[in-house]
Amino acid sequence: MSTQAPSPQYVLGLDIGTSSVKVVLLEAGSRAVIDSQTQETRAEVSSPEGEQAREQDVGKIVSALHRCVTALPRERLRRVGRIGVSGQMHGVVLWKSKEGCKWQRTDAGFTFQPVETSHLVTWQDGRCHREFLASLPQPDSHLRLASGFGCATIYWYMRNRHQFLQSYTVAGTIHDYVVAALCGLKKPLMSAQNAASWGYFNTRCGTWNLQILKDSGFPTCLLPDVVESGSIAGKTTHEWCGVPEGTEIGVALGDFQCSVYSCMTEETDAVLNISTSAQLSFALTRDFQPPDRPDPTSSIAYFPYLDGMYLEVAAALNGGNVLSTFVGMLKQWMQEFGLEVPDPTIYTQTINSALSVADTDLVVQATVFGERHLPSRLASVTNISPSNLSLGHVTRALCRGIVDNLHAMLPCQRLAESGVRRIVGSGSALTRNQVDLVGQGSPKAIRQGLEQWQDVEW
Repeated sequence: MSTQAPSPQYVLGLDIGTSSVKVVLLEAGSRAVIDSQTQETRAEVSSPEGEQAREQDVGKIVSALHRCVTALPRERLRRVGRIGVSGQMHGVVLWKSKEGCKWQRTDAGFTFQPVETSHLVTWQDGRCHREFLASLPQPDSHLRLASGFGCATIYWYMRNRHQFLQSYTVAGTIHDYVVAALCGLKKPLMSAQNAASWGYFNTRCGTWNLQILKDSGFPTCLLPDVVESGSIAGKTTHEWCGVPEGTEIGVALGDFQCSVYSCMTEETDAVLNISTSAQLSFALTRDFQPPDRPDPTSSIAYFPYLDGMYLEVAAALNGGNVLSTFVGMLKQWMQEFGLEVPDPTIYTQTINSALSVADTDLVVQATVFGERHLPSRLASVTNISPSNLSLGHVTRALCRGIVDNLHAMLPCQRLAESGVRRIVGSGSALTRNQVDLVGQGSPKAIRQGLEQWQDVEW
């Protein structure tokens, strides 16, 4: 009598980004990608705090997540055995314990809707200016504090809108919120990766700087419980869009660490990720320990990774958001001439124009948003001549400027000294941009700096 092979189980991956939500369905054994979906969140909202504030509507983010999941084959969602979650680091959402979401039955199955939640204050939030950050207590951490970090944002509310905090009892990143909602957690769990991104967290001992925070009046009751990255956070308390009740969910991880993990196949790999922001990083040896205190002038940071390891990272504030700002500028100019051109058309034309230009001597310092170690060094354009003012020249110079900035933060010599033999590229600003930078500017310098260099993989 023949026996039928058991149905394969699947792993559902969720990634909650700054501008979009992505989900992927993997076969558990082979890790082969079975299906994937992406939805833009369009969640940006205005804030009474002005132009420096960057806030998003949590309901719109969750709706985009549900649209992605329900678009996957339902018969396969029923065989999901585990869920992995990643998302944008640094940002913070506040909600009421036990009241953060409401479950409801829909045609797609059970879904949850946010209730009694704040807006998501993203990593791009700029309301914590340098003077404000300097007034905060010194963290016991090797990572410097910056605007957009969860604890800094909570400090801002504590000093400027104290009543706002009275409405909530817990806080976490947007992906911590999703895990807490799916698992029915009274108090969110947070991975060490996300905790380090909030500030006031010591990665060596794995604890918040509770005494420092308490002494300054910080509402420590809002802080999540921290667990090791890679831990199981719990199980789903409801059937969710076809995913069975009781499905295990991992604690939410940092989107950056996950992007590195997905690309790094060899210990000698470095990963260049350009999405909304940009990072160039590589894994350090297992015996590495970060310094006790950060160097505020350094362009390098050490992010906790997995299994007690750290990544050496040039974490730039300038990446795909620079290209987005450029497209926004072009769109506004055209509107002033009475023309309405959709964003996708502008993106396509700028890229096509850049592809028609083999090289350019126009130089763009693409630090539109400054950098954490040089916040006052903003963008500039030099070497302007009548022959290099076309859209193609400007776009190519802008793309190269983004990479030049990363190379200045983490030079090729440092990569070579650390044994890096290959750079693997990832991120939407690379995958959607065909402008070839290899052989120009910084990529050429990197290639020449590594004796065992292999071509960049995009």
